[in-house]
Amino acid sequence: MHVLSPLDLAAAAWFLIAWFGFNVLIDISPLRKKTLSNAMDDYRRGWMMTMCGRDVRIMDTAVMSGLQQGTAFFASTALLAIGGGFALLDATERILQVAGDLSIPVADSRALWEIKVLGLMSIFAYSFFKFGWAYRLFNYASIVMGAVPDKGSATPEAIRTMAAQAGELNVLAGRHFNRGQRALFFAIGFLGWFAGPLVFAATTLAVLLVLLRRQFASKARLAVLSGQYPNLEPSDKSGEYTATGSSNPFTR
Repeated sequence: MHVLSPLDLAAAAWFLIAWFGFNVLIDISPLRKKTLSNAMDDYRRGWMMTMCGRDVRIMDTAVMSGLQQGTAFFASTALLAIGGGFALLDATERILQVAGDLSIPVADSRALWEIKVLGLMSIFAYSFFKFGWAYRLFNYASIVMGAVPDKGSATPEAIRTMAAQAGELNVLAGRHFNRGQRALFFAIGFLGWFAGPLVFAATTLAVLLVLLRRQFASKARLAVLSGQYPNLEPSDKSGEYTATGSSNPFTR
């Protein structure tokens, strides 16, 4: 590790603190209740509650299929990025030679270059595992969603209980998908290390600020939090579901 200067070590430590600290802030801290991701978790649960009141659920299966396809796309992208990392390792000497001829400060030595490439590949590997598990969870959620009984074939309580289970699986899948995406976003910040530790620290800060803005001050968050979602309750003992009024579930 002697190839890493104190500035490199400090920039790498700042990167890890920013990345994992952001995950803690969004997923664990009390402030998570004010995030866009948490608001969407409520909508995922509400979606399943609405779904169990529909006679035809083709739209719900189409939405679930779209979520799975998007997750598969990002998983494939992460795998391709890992393959690109191996290509960079194989071409280390050539890249360093070209960078030296052009006076581009990508690395001072072969060992430092390989450390940076391996670090980038590790981020892509982490994101792949997150996307892979999210894809599996979306599969589980779709299976449980398909097992939710039709109206009249079970008690309203049984229908809502199974719909809630599907909703929780959907929420878990969304959280793992979000963590995989965050890894890809921070990988962009990691690219700054190839230009030096100071640039690395600056690009990490830039990515962190962008992600914080999206979670706490974006127009998407305002649009979601301003929505009015109807509460579905059984209208009678027959198990029929109707909207009983509008309330904002995100203000509780």
